[in-house]
Amino acid sequence: MSKINPMTSNKTKQEFRFTGMHMLVCMVAFFGVIIAVNVTMATFASSSWTGLVVKNSYVASQKFNAELAVAKVQAKLGWTSNVTYQNQQLKFSLLDRDGLRLTPEVVNVSLGRPAFEQQDRQIQLQVGKSGAYGTRIELEDGMWMLRFDASTSEQSYRRDLRLFVKLGTGKIE
Repeated sequence: MSKINPMTSNKTKQEFRFTGMHMLVCMVAFFGVIIAVNVTMATFASSSWTGLVVKNSYVASQKFNAELAVAKVQAKLGWTSNVTYQNQQLKFSLLDRDGLRLTPEVVNVSLGRPAFEQQDRQIQLQVGKSGAYGTRIELEDGMWMLRFDASTSEQSYRRDLRLFVKLGTGKIE
């Protein structure tokens, strides 16, 4: 058995030393991953969360059956509505089962952002020359919630929808 004298042998392999630079790289990588995940999750949350539907769920639950009955009556009527938003013009028209235009006495629209109430508004639409109801309103890009309430002498009509606005043009979702 041969003995190696540590004083005379050449070291061919250097021992690894953890330096301050290694620590810096680890810390930057660690926090970089955490920040990237947080930004990704916040982006997904803000683009997909629809916000509150009702302010008080208990009160809404008490009215649910009555609202369901009204919705069933509306569905039996077969009325449909057309909604468009282009060039800062919001337009609404109401059609009966046969496709004939109805002329509601009043058409109100409630609009706002899904996630916060700062931009919520109520607007009464005015009838135009074409018979469609509308108004000029500037909506910023992004998701909007709209609720149309129209009343004729016979019946009321309600439609809830989401409108995605991009560059002044709306797409109903």
